[in-house]
Amino acid sequence: MKIAVDVMGTDYGPEEIILGAIQAVKQYNCDVYLVGDRTKIETVLKKYKEDKNERIKIEHASEVIEMSDHPGLSVKAKSDASIVVATRLLHTRVCDALVSAGSTGAAVAAALFGLGRIKGIERPAIATPIPSITGTTVVLDSGAKVDAKPQHLVQNAIMGSIYAESILKIKNPRVGLLNIGEEDTKGNEQALATYPLLKNEEHINFIGNVEGRDINKGTVDVVVCDGFVGNVVLKVAEGLATAIMTIMKRTIMESGIMAKFGAMLIKPALRKMKKTIDPAEYGGALLLGVKAPFIICHGSSKAKAIKNAVGVAIDFAEKDVVRHIGESIINKRKGNE
Repeated sequence: MKIAVDVMGTDYGPEEIILGAIQAVKQYNCDVYLVGDRTKIETVLKKYKEDKNERIKIEHASEVIEMSDHPGLSVKAKSDASIVVATRLLHTRVCDALVSAGSTGAAVAAALFGLGRIKGIERPAIATPIPSITGTTVVLDSGAKVDAKPQHLVQNAIMGSIYAESILKIKNPRVGLLNIGEEDTKGNEQALATYPLLKNEEHINFIGNVEGRDINKGTVDVVVCDGFVGNVVLKVAEGLATAIMTIMKRTIMESGIMAKFGAMLIKPALRKMKKTIDPAEYGGALLLGVKAPFIICHGSSKAKAIKNAVGVAIDFAEKDVVRHIGESIINKRKGNE
């Protein structure tokens, strides 16, 4: 398996991304193509004594799309930007999947222009796994497009169901529409128009409207919403996870010797809890709806997250989720004829 890794345009610079890729090569026995400034990449590889590793290849890209750049315009104007070059490797099948922690907007634009959409999909969506009491809930869209029409949410539901079944091994995943109440009369115009479409969709197990708290309660497996709401949900969930661990540590430290002793006793459980809610454990989110495996990570991703994102990319490619989504959409269209 060959994975393209865009190493440019991130919060911490190329080193964290490259270190994660090095770890991924060792853990997953894969090849990686590091895409970006050759000099910077070579410097980091020499630092970690990996410059002679034949499983790590360099694909030079002379340009970078920064977080502040306009995504669509920059992708068109900067043909040698790292995300554009990485996408080209995926399009030409030099690589089997792509991982990027640069600008999300630029990544989505590069995927649309460089790969194209699966036939029948009008807009791609980012599918993000969020930990719940019973396992994992997939939320989509979490930022590929800030608005959405009802038919886009239906497509998100179909793609999310396939993701949950193929990747998370959830049989007949429960799909919910994110809303401000469970009643089918609740919500804005978008939600009211989407509800009956989801209810009549034969290719999903629609359980109705769900509220924000249901995402972590484990009462639903796939939650659909537009990218604006989904991104807010994602950032709140990540902030809450960090806050819980920080408050817990601070409270223990401020509560005296007995609290510290008790914390030592339950340290294995706390470590397991941290692993469950740590976003870095999930690596990256899948961009569903484009013609090849495309993984989007946070700009603040460190080595651990990148390593795990490569694992997600390999899993996505091996299970051929792109083909499954295409076949499901084709079957849906035939059923509607």
